[in-house]
Amino acid sequence: MKLARAPGLFVTGTDTNVGKTALCAALICRYRPVMPVRYWKPVQTGSPEDDDTAVVRRLAGCSDLEIHDCGIRLPRPLSPHLSAYLAGVRLDIPSIRKMANAGSGWIVEGAGGVLVPLNEADLIIDLIRELGLAAVIAARSSLGTINHTLLTVEALRARFIPVAGVVMIGDPNRENRRAIEAYGRVAVVGEMPRFPLLASDELNDWAQAHLDPNSILESFLR
Repeated sequence: MKLARAPGLFVTGTDTNVGKTALCAALICRYRPVMPVRYWKPVQTGSPEDDDTAVVRRLAGCSDLEIHDCGIRLPRPLSPHLSAYLAGVRLDIPSIRKMANAGSGWIVEGAGGVLVPLNEADLIIDLIRELGLAAVIAARSSLGTINHTLLTVEALRARFIPVAGVVMIGDPNRENRRAIEAYGRVAVVGEMPRFPLLASDELNDWAQAHLDPNSILESFLR
């Protein structure tokens, strides 16, 4: 079953706090020179203390045109379904979908991994499918990443969602990279370090030099 595809990438993770937000900022830095790009965080929990939109704006030096600051903001730093329930709110995909704008170059950040629940029936992966975006997986480079990453790839493909690539985050691990590419039949398009001090200059320099050197992701953004 082939789904209608929208121009953009949905950045999801194999876990929470894996590095999705920094990766989103890096993707903006990488592709800004060749095309218009725009970041969107549809669902944010732990708000306002946790504000991934503000982090991306700072790290990537985004203009207002590069940020779609519209979404559901929930106060407790929990899974979206539970944070919404405790706030007396129900998340639903049609309402989130209506917040999206047309155009290309979208870099959309999810909440946690693909099977994180939004409500009693829907998961983040259902939102990815509804938006029609290809997925980029932010994965740890450390022990355990092979299983977590391959499970994520399998879940996405089972719902006919294209996997544009994987970015491994942490100390480089050649064997884990080889295993993910071989068993997952997917390209690792970058190995992002854990920067001692995450700052815009360092992130931009890394993105320009090392992120997606073969421009595999570009066709998904257009």
